[in-house]
Amino acid sequence: MLSNLDTMFSDVNDKVGTIAGEVSKTPSTWNSGIFSMIRTLSENVVVPIAGMIISFVLIYELITMVIDKNNMHDFDTSLFFRFLFKACIAVMLLSKTFDIVMAVFDVGSHVVTQAAASISGSTSLDVQATLTTMFNNQIDTMGIGELIGLGLETMVISLCMKIMSVLITVILYGRMIEIYLYVSVAPIPAATVTNREWGTIGTNYLKGLVALAFQGFFIMVCVAIYAVLVASVAVAGNLHSALWSVAAYTVILCFSLFKTGSLSKSIFNAH
Repeated sequence: MLSNLDTMFSDVNDKVGTIAGEVSKTPSTWNSGIFSMIRTLSENVVVPIAGMIISFVLIYELITMVIDKNNMHDFDTSLFFRFLFKACIAVMLLSKTFDIVMAVFDVGSHVVTQAAASISGSTSLDVQATLTTMFNNQIDTMGIGELIGLGLETMVISLCMKIMSVLITVILYGRMIEIYLYVSVAPIPAATVTNREWGTIGTNYLKGLVALAFQGFFIMVCVAIYAVLVASVAVAGNLHSALWSVAAYTVILCFSLFKTGSLSKSIFNAH
């Protein structure tokens, strides 16, 4: 029973620390091997497609500009200068796509790191002191039946904690996989940014990137709230309520983490 309780509280602390460490990483630092593979795929497979798209977009832009000038009856030489300027910007954006994408996640990582530093002092629970206090004050006075019931409670809740721990890991890894998928096709939406009709593709893509980057911040806010709630377990007067409180708070944390993605996208209006 002591072992189950110790493991349960240790899982709480370890998982909180893991969340803070995972969400503060950028795609390049989370797994350099995956990032290198994604970048290679993007440069060798996606960039040529983006090149064809940007060629089409620029030609379409030129035709639109000519038609808008009454089929060149209102010809203005500045039209071609504007076209060349937009073409240069489009090509530059395409060539710097990866740098721009990484800059977005660098900003997100900085925000998450600052948030983690602000709450790091409150996410740790003194497991040994908590267990010693609870057991010394309550377990010695319990009967055999109550001890058996408490043992079953600790086994069930400890198992639930492990399941919740796996779910949290799935959420964190799922977010990073989604980020890598976004990054892999970055040149394609970047090729459409400078066009009025097609530019919404690039704009929505950028909103999605920002939403993914700041999802880490919302995750840290959930962790901060969770840390405050779990801290009350250390001063709980009843061992049973302390056990079920940890389980309830962990379920709430998992549910909140699942919602951070949709919340971030709704805030940044990413479709």
